[in-house]
Amino acid sequence: MNAYRFLHRSGLRGLVRRVYRSEAAGTERIPGSGSAILVANHESIWDPFVLGVTTEREIHYLAKAELFRWRPLAGVLRSLNAFPVERGSGDHGAIREAVRRLRAGELLGVFPQGTSKFERQNGWHRGAARLALATGAPVAPVRLTGTRPLPWPTRIRIVVREPIAVEPGKPTIVAARALTERFERAVTAA
Repeated sequence: MNAYRFLHRSGLRGLVRRVYRSEAAGTERIPGSGSAILVANHESIWDPFVLGVTTEREIHYLAKAELFRWRPLAGVLRSLNAFPVERGSGDHGAIREAVRRLRAGELLGVFPQGTSKFERQNGWHRGAARLALATGAPVAPVRLTGTRPLPWPTRIRIVVREPIAVEPGKPTIVAARALTERFERAVTAA
């Protein structure tokens, strides 16, 4: 049993929602089937877990390769449909895996800021835009707030914005940059 089925059967999703007093708006905008990309801001290492309890649909994540070096953690991450990406290197293997999963109709979660450490964030990376252009997968921008102080109880707000339709095309630097700017504006809008 993977972690998503466990979360569903155990009722842990509801418990997490109550403990962290999470509020979600626009979750109906997450496509119920077919390929799509969730693009979210990144405040905390807990963001993938928060996003994971927002929808009953399984999300596949790109996660930094360093997390997969400790076998027990790697097993948990793989159970959560995560796969490794070498950040900052244009990891072609991770891109191919992401494209494969999107073409298989999966839901992909991406945090374009690349890290939850505010002091290390240096703009939004273009990987999600490249994937959307390569596959034509629609992109649902997601704004997460209140996750930074986790794991202590707080109030979490999750807002799923209107999906952005993407025409498949060549993922040039110019096209990916323009699309990334669109994602960032949609996520950070008040």
